Amino acid sequence: MKVMAIGSLTQPLTPEQRAEVMPKEVPHTLKLYLDGKVDQFWFRQDQPGPIFLMNAETVEQAKATTDQMPLVIAGYATYTFIPVGPLAPLGMLIAGK
Repeated sequence: MKVMAIGSLTQPLTPEQRAEVMPKEVPHTLKLYLDGKVDQFWFRQDQPGPIFLMNAETVEQAKATTDQMPLVIAGYATYTFIPVGPLAPLGMLIAGK
């Protein structure tokens, strides 16, 4: 299953907070990518926060993964989760489907 995890900051980070948490957040995110838990990632253009396309068995598993992220643990970020799958109506374009 794929899950879109859309991150939002709960409040703007002060320079001190950013200096404290980001050196932990960035390597943690990279490890999730290298471990295959995050398939793709982007930075939001409308407000600060990441968007992850995650590989997970369930939405709950994706949530458990993001709950371990330093920004979430510190209370600076939250995530919204959307399960996604193949665009099934495209199958109607194939004869016999």
